[in-house]
Amino acid sequence: MVFLPMNAREMKARGWEEADIIYVCGDSYVDHPSFGAAIITRVLEACGCRVAFLAQPDWKSDVDFTQFGKPRLGFMVSAGNIDSMVAHYTVAKRKRHDDAYTAGGKNGKRPDRAVTVYCNILRRLYPDSPIIIGGLEASLRRFAHYDYWNDRVMPSVLFDSRADILVYGMGELQTMEIAKRLSEGYPVEALHDIRGICYAVPTGDYVPQSAAELPSFERVCESKRDYAVAARKELDEADAVRGRTLIQRHGKYLLVQNPPMPPLDTKQLDWVYALPYERWYPACYEQQGGVPGIAEVQFSITHNRGCFGACNFCSLAFHQGRAVTVRSEESLVREAESFLQDKRFKGYISDVGGPTANFRLPSCEKQKKLGLCKGKKCLAPKPCPQMQVSHEEYLHILRRLRRIDGIKKVFIRSGIRFDYLMEDESDAFFEELVRHHISGQLRVAPEHCSAAVLDKMGKPHIEAYKKFCDKFYALTAGERKEQYVVPYLMSSHPGSTLRDAVELALFCKRQNIHPKQVQDFYPTPGTISTAMFYTGLDPYTLEEVYVPKTEREKSMQRALLQYFIPENKPQVIKALLAAGRRDLIGTGKHCLVTPMPGQQAPRKQQQKKKKFARYSRKK
Repeated sequence: MVFLPMNAREMKARGWEEADIIYVCGDSYVDHPSFGAAIITRVLEACGCRVAFLAQPDWKSDVDFTQFGKPRLGFMVSAGNIDSMVAHYTVAKRKRHDDAYTAGGKNGKRPDRAVTVYCNILRRLYPDSPIIIGGLEASLRRFAHYDYWNDRVMPSVLFDSRADILVYGMGELQTMEIAKRLSEGYPVEALHDIRGICYAVPTGDYVPQSAAELPSFERVCESKRDYAVAARKELDEADAVRGRTLIQRHGKYLLVQNPPMPPLDTKQLDWVYALPYERWYPACYEQQGGVPGIAEVQFSITHNRGCFGACNFCSLAFHQGRAVTVRSEESLVREAESFLQDKRFKGYISDVGGPTANFRLPSCEKQKKLGLCKGKKCLAPKPCPQMQVSHEEYLHILRRLRRIDGIKKVFIRSGIRFDYLMEDESDAFFEELVRHHISGQLRVAPEHCSAAVLDKMGKPHIEAYKKFCDKFYALTAGERKEQYVVPYLMSSHPGSTLRDAVELALFCKRQNIHPKQVQDFYPTPGTISTAMFYTGLDPYTLEEVYVPKTEREKSMQRALLQYFIPENKPQVIKALLAAGRRDLIGTGKHCLVTPMPGQQAPRKQQQKKKKFARYSRKK
């Protein structure tokens, strides 16, 4: 097992005069199956392609882009594991200092909008070489989309990048078919029938098909209602069983999205994860301190893909899909046993998970033939009665992994859907989760407590979380362990007013929750929640939605969730006054904060104090 060549010298050392495919990536090179670039390049290698890996090229010079020469088949380009703008900027649009996917952990090694920048350089240098883009940044920006950082609607990244083909979704099957056809000498136009891709053609050259047309780029720029309609259609058709071809006009051109590629089945997933990954980064990064992003996942195991939870603020439904597919038990055991040969392994598997750790089954039997329901969610606002719920297979896998000689502990650190867990009639998994698989804290994501806000998030109502916590702490007490539920909470999501934020702060106080960090809603491309943020409309009802947008209000909502921090008191008081909740400023048990020095307490409290003072004088 060896890393792919990262420069011309390493390519020549392999005896290659040229590479078949040059993979250009906005991340540092990490050959681990938690990194999409590693999977795609190993898949290409397994198909017989000579692949060179160009990691974080200097976009201010042509030197890095020309060192390998022209590839025989073409270029593949990705921004990396996450959108380059999310990697660079906080939700407040401030530059981040750190970058977990860059050697040394320092920001600034990739350009903003990396896919577009890299592709335009390649198009200038190699005008007749095929360019295929993929990964999260390309996938989520495949249609006209609202760009939070520019605060405007942008065209499909396919047009800005001038690439030939956009691969959306996880991409293995598309990549193999593209490489096969290119190696057989087919032109780029011969790729246009592959599922799971987008391409552009002049409007007059498009042969009408059974396609659904989205409002044009020009229309979604002018009409927020049309943007909301487009956002719903895009997600409704993101189903491999029933999804149709989608077209969207961009001036004189058409963006064409073919129906989604079916997700990998168990046999295919087993093959992908059995490829010869180094599970580390090249030695050239050691002097820079390594790549921080590997630390949490090096000895983790991905057992599933897809998430039928489909929260409105999450990009998974649009990118990876809602259909759950899984690896076989034997494949997972072999991967765990391979850890024992790594000198870095200390006996602890950090995770056996995926987008949602406790999903091993399709949401229901019907979806296998008909696809997942359009416009409905399997778990929200209440679990669908047709949903099949069982943790039996997952539990059996965890038991086998625990029994492997040399493995001390198997943790579950990726998301658990607590609402799905509570639907299981058997307590066996819950009991063993508490007994064996938690490292002191279990992170779950109720996100909010207001029913109105949770409905806009596509999350279950808070009663499910309360029941889960009651059971968790009862089981934890029975095991005589000190373990805690740590909830993820989100402020300023569309639909959340200041009064909703106060309600959430009071909920935290009642539940004795003290969030160390609070995540403001981050409007990333391709989600229903981002469509709400931009349009002020719910794409599924076209009704108006309240959207907190000013930094003043967002900071107040954020401060309310950390009302217990002394530095936040002035902001919390401003928020309470603005929400008409002056009654929560005082010394009573129900209050969130005490008054500032010299500030009057609410009238009722003052009257109580005066009454008590008169009573004391009489005594």
